[in-house]
Amino acid sequence: MSIHSRHPTTLALGATLSVALLTSGCSALDNALSGDKVDYKTSGAKTVKLDVPPDLSQLPGQSRYGQVATGAVSATSMARNTAQAEAAVAPGAAVAPNTQGVVKLERQGQNRWLAVALPPEKVWDEAEAFWEEMGFELATNRRDIGLMETSWAENRKKVPEGGIRNLLGRVFEALYDTGERDQYRTRIERAANGTTEVYITHRGMIEEYVDARKEQTTWKTRPSDPGLEAEMLSRLMARLGAPKETVAAARTEAGAAPAAQPADSKTARVASLAANGTSLTVATDFDTAWRRVGLALDRSGFTVENRDRKLGIYEVRLSDTDPQAKKPGFFARLFGSDKSQTEGLSRYRVEVSGESRTQTQVRVTDEKGQAASGDTARRIAKQLADELN
Repeated sequence: MSIHSRHPTTLALGATLSVALLTSGCSALDNALSGDKVDYKTSGAKTVKLDVPPDLSQLPGQSRYGQVATGAVSATSMARNTAQAEAAVAPGAAVAPNTQGVVKLERQGQNRWLAVALPPEKVWDEAEAFWEEMGFELATNRRDIGLMETSWAENRKKVPEGGIRNLLGRVFEALYDTGERDQYRTRIERAANGTTEVYITHRGMIEEYVDARKEQTTWKTRPSDPGLEAEMLSRLMARLGAPKETVAAARTEAGAAPAAQPADSKTARVASLAANGTSLTVATDFDTAWRRVGLALDRSGFTVENRDRKLGIYEVRLSDTDPQAKKPGFFARLFGSDKSQTEGLSRYRVEVSGESRTQTQVRVTDEKGQAASGDTARRIAKQLADELN
């Protein structure tokens, strides 16, 4: 990770005190009225578009949201289905009627997602508008595979309140920095039961000092925050037309800790890594394993280039070499890098295969579906196992 210097701003604070006093009344009122947990709108220049890192490369995707109809499909039936989908989202129709049952928050342990009774095409449009409303730019916008990823941004609600901050913060916001950045990934899939499933995952970075004089800092990853994921899901619920009571109940439920599992429970350790290091056994059914593997890939930062829920395949893209050993600095990836660094990248598959109601196999293979034995494949499997457990 790259290191940079942080310069003091004490003189600037004193020089601007008189100006800030003129606006302290409005600032205090805003703070009194605001009870939200997140605020990315005021980030301004702190919202940065993140290019694809050199060890993760975009590939042309195929047009699918994940669930593919079984059996033979004719051009006539495809046209009829398209016409029905367009009729369901005809111009002038309500995005989501303000009634119960249109959107629900589903939960399995710490994993949450939305089940929406709307076509994925309509949900996609609303999700795009939602992130723009939240103050983000979309660094990745892949409608063809149902995947969008925001730029990195700062949550200004984490800036400490009180004292001089209340006086100066609204005028010279750039003087205050939380030292944290957030990024969100949204995945939209067409489920087998006709609903649309929406997953939101969080990734975080934190700025830390690397010297005793506290002049040099570096950016490091920090753990994903399930609370922020739940907050964004509840806000998207409201955007999709869920009643206030339903959204409030979802927020309350999201704040509740999942029931603890007994130490000897079979679900205490969900995933077991096999001896070959590139496959693992997940103690659950296929649908649950598919969701959990997808969320694990998203939280781990892998770029999912394509997926096929019917075949149980995720396609990911990253370097053959050890990405931890030769990964460039955070800011080099943040603002882009030489295209030559992206040469030699390979695609891997994560294959999810249900064996029974209580067991699913997950394998990491090469792009042709053949067994992979390299360090990178083992790292993917190990990271999946750690995330699933």
